Amino acid sequence: MSDQPRPRASLRTAVVWEVLKEALDRQVKATGRDALDVLDTGGGTGNFAVPAAKLGHRVTVVDPSPNALFALERRAAEAGVADRVRGVQGDILGLFDVVERDGFDAVLCHGVLEYVDDPAEGVRNAVEALRPSGALSLLAAGLGGAVLARALAGHFTEARQALTDPAGRWGEGDPVPRRFTAEQLSDLVSDAGMEITAVHGVRVFADLVPGVLVDTEPGAVEALLKLEAAAAEQPAFHSVATQLHVLGEKRH
Repeated sequence: MSDQPRPRASLRTAVVWEVLKEALDRQVKATGRDALDVLDTGGGTGNFAVPAAKLGHRVTVVDPSPNALFALERRAAEAGVADRVRGVQGDILGLFDVVERDGFDAVLCHGVLEYVDDPAEGVRNAVEALRPSGALSLLAAGLGGAVLARALAGHFTEARQALTDPAGRWGEGDPVPRRFTAEQLSDLVSDAGMEITAVHGVRVFADLVPGVLVDTEPGAVEALLKLEAAAAEQPAFHSVATQLHVLGEKRH
């Protein structure tokens, strides 16, 4: 279902990869070009960049970590796509110090907005990097998933703290600086001049199901993947998803 060598790993990325792959296919048809120019901001070691390059696209990864970019280079070489993957050190708030405006058919912004000082500026930069009618894939931590996870673990005070905290944090020990609701993410994308084409809840069940059940039950991983895919587009599940995915298209 995705370009993941380990079945369990696919639970974290499969839904997003399938949606992204379809979006890239639509861009190919719309532009009439088999090879798209893709920008992956915060793309790290290439979880999405390398599979996109294997589809034939040219991918530029911007990431602040030299170690991640080194791992990306090695991973791309092992996958035989080193000529289609370029790693550049930088971040989304200083994006145009390292890449051009209006230069990409698709921009990925996955796991970035949680960590930047100004999420709205981050989204604006991602949009400004797009060509007209380009596609934006935005993935960020969901508020409801964190509240549910803390409550199910018996940490009720922390769950309530996350629910009422403006940044969606459950306490000082929370490793995630900021979480979002589907409405907040959608507003960021709309305010940046994008037309929202889809919203998905990601990892609705995967982080709640005991790992031993998934690992030992025959066919459990595939069945859970199908359940995740079926629930992803249902608005009722967006409010309890660990992550939220918004797909947008740049207005002319």
